[in-house]
Amino acid sequence: MRLEDKYPLLSRIQDPADLRALPEDELEAVTHELRAYLVETMARTGGHFAANLGTVELATVLHYVFDTPRDRLVWDVGHQAYPHKILTGRRDRLGTIRQLGGLAPFPTRFESEYDTFGVGHSSTSVSAALGMAIAARQKGEKRRVVAVIGDGALTAGLAYEALCHAGSLDVDLLVILNDNDMSISENVGAMSHYLARVLSGKLYSSIREGSKKLIRRMPTVWELARRSEEHVKGMVLPGTLFEELGMNYIGPVDGHDVGVLLKTLTNVRDLPGPQFLHVVTRKGKGYAPAEADPILWHGPGPFDPDRGVILKSGPSQGKTYSALFGDWLCDMAEADERVIGITPAMREGSGMVEFSRRFPARYFDVGICEQHAVTLGAGLACEGARPVVAIYSSFLQRGYDQLVHDVALQNLPVVFALDRGGLVGNDGPTHHGAYDLSFLRCIPNMVVMAPADENECRQMLYTGITLDGPSAVRYPRGYGPGAPIETAMRALPLGKAQVRRRGRGVALLAFGALVPTAEQVAAELDATVVNMRFVKPLDEELVLAMAESHDALVTLEDNAVMGGAGSAVAECLAAHRVLVPLLNLGIPDHYIEHGSREENLEAAGLDAASVLEAVRAWQRRPELRTVGEA
Repeated sequence: MRLEDKYPLLSRIQDPADLRALPEDELEAVTHELRAYLVETMARTGGHFAANLGTVELATVLHYVFDTPRDRLVWDVGHQAYPHKILTGRRDRLGTIRQLGGLAPFPTRFESEYDTFGVGHSSTSVSAALGMAIAARQKGEKRRVVAVIGDGALTAGLAYEALCHAGSLDVDLLVILNDNDMSISENVGAMSHYLARVLSGKLYSSIREGSKKLIRRMPTVWELARRSEEHVKGMVLPGTLFEELGMNYIGPVDGHDVGVLLKTLTNVRDLPGPQFLHVVTRKGKGYAPAEADPILWHGPGPFDPDRGVILKSGPSQGKTYSALFGDWLCDMAEADERVIGITPAMREGSGMVEFSRRFPARYFDVGICEQHAVTLGAGLACEGARPVVAIYSSFLQRGYDQLVHDVALQNLPVVFALDRGGLVGNDGPTHHGAYDLSFLRCIPNMVVMAPADENECRQMLYTGITLDGPSAVRYPRGYGPGAPIETAMRALPLGKAQVRRRGRGVALLAFGALVPTAEQVAAELDATVVNMRFVKPLDEELVLAMAESHDALVTLEDNAVMGGAGSAVAECLAAHRVLVPLLNLGIPDHYIEHGSREENLEAAGLDAASVLEAVRAWQRRPELRTVGEA
């Protein structure tokens, strides 16, 4: 069936100007087609799903009311931005999202003029939008700026820092809270709609501002009136906090009622100063399986839309590294009551569901607050606990100051379980854990480990928890090579590498997930393979022995070359005045775009074929002509 026959309205919308040309009474029909198109497309490709179903009406009405892209629209994170992409000229490419050469998984300035700010890590929208609003004011441009932030993203301190600043400025900024999780359903009804319309209307606004001008001349009366207004609103509305921050709170409104959204946003658009609109939506809206289990349907792969069944992909046996970590954490908690698990809103992704059920008193989900997660672990460690902070590698970047000053400086025994180390695949450059080995190895007191397989990961986690100082175990997304997992746990010798294969000429010093790749390459070159295991402390004794017994060394890591594990090897050789040809292979000095992990590795030159060719090309260089001739 042709697109125009199946989606007669949506097929006519190439950009928001086409949407704005439609009469208001056709907007609801547009949202029905948009939701159906989203379900149909995501069923084939997979992707972020439940949250996007919840923003269909909001995205439609925002582009209808505001003059985008002249008016700036900033989406937080991007899990909710697929309808926005569809309405801004990318409808026909939605099926390529998160694939190599396809649409980016999140809004990015390089993709569309409607993507005003690149996102991927949460809670940045208000800060960015405020910057845009200030710039518009300074340039004398009359444009509106809108930030859409979810209730999860609103848990981060960055969002409150921005709200506090915005409330102190005379700028035209609208912050929309897309609330799909707070327990306020009793407030979403006729009365709250009425209140929202009143609070956003011109009559209320003019009376409110006029009264302020009059009674500001009477300080005592002004303070009483200010407090009275906020507290009266606080009795019926959950907005007192935002009023205290200096925002004019409006809502909550039903985010799936097109008529209410249209009227409210039209009113709010013309209000001066910082405004805060509370919109209540439902994850998975319009697709029953996703409504029933929005966590499961947060980011599914391809699925059968009629049966509501997610199609399985990947290995049918074995455990992911995340699942392996979850099992280890439960085993450790069973054996040691001091063990405490901390996650910044990544319970499912980090494999902590079972731990949270079995040990609820020792499980802490702190929300999207990476800085707090790290320092919370530090405080627990001060009192004799053994905290384990499970965090994605790229998210730890947000807690770096706390890692340095609150944990490492005090030499506290906090274990960092760094999931998604290296190239992660479809989520792209905002989520690649490309820098952790670089930014961890330079911190005093840190022990940094990178496992070659699943069993080694389990033993390294145990090693970390036996130490008296901070440690990090960095492992990749997805499945490992399938190594048998030992139930018994044993601490590895600190800072000791492992020779996996004896060869000649070239020694491949591999860190973490690239050990299996090194073994493939070594079979072609008859090279030695060393599983380095520890980035810090480095096994300098073995590195020097390899330099003495081989013509050349090659380091392999799923991390940025600059400052990474290979740099540690180079520093070791330089410190001992050992002259030996050294090739450092890792993630190059540019961002690797989205695609499968295999495609990411190939793009970075870290798949087996690329590594083999790189080593051979390096060997052919005249100054290295003796390499391999031993």
